[in-house]
Amino acid sequence: MKAKRLRADVLAGLTTSFALLPECIAFALVAHLNPLMGLYGAFFICTLTALFGGRPGMISGAAGSMAVVIVALVVQQGVQYLLATVLLGGLIMMAFGLLRLGKLVRMVPHPVMLGFVNGLAIVIALAQLEHFKSGETWLSGTPLYMMVGLVVVTMAIVYLLPRLTRTVPPALVAILGVGLAVFLLGLPTRTLGDMAHIAGGLPTLALPDIPWNLETLRIIAPYAILMAMVGLLETLLTLNLTDEITESRGYPDRECVALGAANIVSGAFGGMGGCAMIGQTVINLSSGGRGRLSGVVAGVSILLFILFLSPLIERIPLAALVGVMFVVSQQTFAWASLRVLNKVPKNDVLVIIAVTVITVFTDLATAVLCGIIIAALNFAWQHARQLYADSQLESDGSKLYRVHGTLFFASTTPFLNQFDPANDPAQVTLDCRHLSFVDYSAIAALDTLRERYAKAGKHLRVLHLSERCKKLLKRARVHHD
Repeated sequence: MKAKRLRADVLAGLTTSFALLPECIAFALVAHLNPLMGLYGAFFICTLTALFGGRPGMISGAAGSMAVVIVALVVQQGVQYLLATVLLGGLIMMAFGLLRLGKLVRMVPHPVMLGFVNGLAIVIALAQLEHFKSGETWLSGTPLYMMVGLVVVTMAIVYLLPRLTRTVPPALVAILGVGLAVFLLGLPTRTLGDMAHIAGGLPTLALPDIPWNLETLRIIAPYAILMAMVGLLETLLTLNLTDEITESRGYPDRECVALGAANIVSGAFGGMGGCAMIGQTVINLSSGGRGRLSGVVAGVSILLFILFLSPLIERIPLAALVGVMFVVSQQTFAWASLRVLNKVPKNDVLVIIAVTVITVFTDLATAVLCGIIIAALNFAWQHARQLYADSQLESDGSKLYRVHGTLFFASTTPFLNQFDPANDPAQVTLDCRHLSFVDYSAIAALDTLRERYAKAGKHLRVLHLSERCKKLLKRARVHHD
């Protein structure tokens, strides 16, 4: 059983390494960097997070979301400032994990998660369309038909092979099979070598060649913070998704620390920054990769490709890699979210669609932030509407109000509207047994209510305040009976 598990992890890691290659090269080119920087980053980040991270089976590398963040810095300041930014970003990630802030991912509602997954699935698919271009022009004629044909064959192998055998990952068979067919038949199609030459030596340790002063910190700090936040967000959301797929539990804080350390090492050795990659994680998991070994194999394979196997690897047809990534996009998309659109509340549908669209057109961090804000505002609105009061006249002529619900910034007006100081009797009792005080706005609302009754020459008596409410009131120096 153990040998079978190891074999599955090795094959899954090898499959994932092929999927990492074009992505990391493309993201390095997007950021105006040498492709080897993307591959070195993938080697360090994938290997170190697999060894020491909190989520076996998850794949990290030089991710596109982080490449987009740093383009402006590279263009304005150059590569050395980028490497310093990667170091600082890594320190921020480590601090995030050491402060045990990984649990903040629980604040991300499920509709935001669905939007994140769907948005990234669309982004993965759209990114593959670039391979159907030659320079700035779209392929046409024979090159286009050849590309499309090989993509379809690759996808067919990935979908159909599991019906025959599950001993080897279908994506690995598809990539190697299509690559071999193209080589033996001499088919004219674009290969990985047309994107970039990946031959290189061992990465060397060298600190960024920049002035180490406050001016440099002022330049790199905003990019480092943004880079760290985007990287942490994508990593923690991918960790959640991996937990769901594997039905096991990862450790967010440990993953944050490992990711930060991996980024520091990558920056020190001239590599790009990175984080978890949802597409490659899905490939690894669907290929049977569950242990730490799969990530280590994927990372080390990248280094072996650079050092020894570049002539062979550069012959892999791009069509085979594109076909695999199209399948990954289809498998990543949460199709179940479409089926429940007419069954869940409209505001949740709005969050799913908004996060999906914003992820595609802007970036992940903006999308998730917008989704959380929309969900939080909706939550506040719904809770504010649930506040209501019962009232009755007592035998002694006084009036009793029983308020039900949550009193916070959004429900203070509905709360105050429940009372009628002008027409109420001289003695009024407020029973708070079923009322929860949440914030300072709640205390201010209670204070305002007292003042209104006092101005009307009447007395408000408050009963059954919880210990927490009493503490809040005491802290705010509001006296109560």
